[in-house]
Amino acid sequence: MGNEYFRFKRFTIYQDKCAMKVGTDGVLLGAWADTGHATKIADIGTGTGLIAIMLAQRTQNATISGIEIDHDAFMQAKDNMSNTEWKDRMSVENADVNEFYQSHEAEYDMIVSNPPFYKEDTKGYCEKRNIARHTDGLSFEALTKAASFMLKEKGKFSLILPASAASEFIGEAIKNRLSLTRKTDIRTKPGASPKRVLMEFEKGTSNKATEYSELLLNENGERSKDYTALTSDFYL
Repeated sequence: MGNEYFRFKRFTIYQDKCAMKVGTDGVLLGAWADTGHATKIADIGTGTGLIAIMLAQRTQNATISGIEIDHDAFMQAKDNMSNTEWKDRMSVENADVNEFYQSHEAEYDMIVSNPPFYKEDTKGYCEKRNIARHTDGLSFEALTKAASFMLKEKGKFSLILPASAASEFIGEAIKNRLSLTRKTDIRTKPGASPKRVLMEFEKGTSNKATEYSELLLNENGERSKDYTALTSDFYL
């Protein structure tokens, strides 16, 4: 993927100031999250603003707020958003969600996040990339607490994580009244173990059974039909 910018069908993401560049994880979440009845959306750790912009493209009238702790990424997300046809419905806050959530009780009907997830002690030299990739600044416990507090009853919270972290995250979500309603295992190729997992939670007790599915990314060295269909409105 290009280093300075990444071009999609209807928008371009500039990423030279961001530690975390455009990647498959963000595109998957932005295309997969159910925007059904969303009118007010928050993207926790918006980074370049990619997922927020994808959700703006996928909705008619929803307002979308990005929340980003890193100032350079915040400025870049702001620029990326203002260069789209949906700029009037988007905004971004330079804030730490651990503080931000306390003044936004039951305000959103949808929250998305492509959160930091590495817990290893070995970290890279780039401090910003460490903050974006590691859970030190935003633990699963803190993230589920913030999301639950910010969501309206029956509001939805969608995110993408490594498959190995799924059960720990589900445990934290349950403690914060978030019920798992949808889960998609992502396999990079046929026969491979799931690498990532897309999950959707609903605030409150859900009577619905969890929907389980799988998504294969590559088949015979090319994007699979399902992956192509899911992302066809975005990838060139």
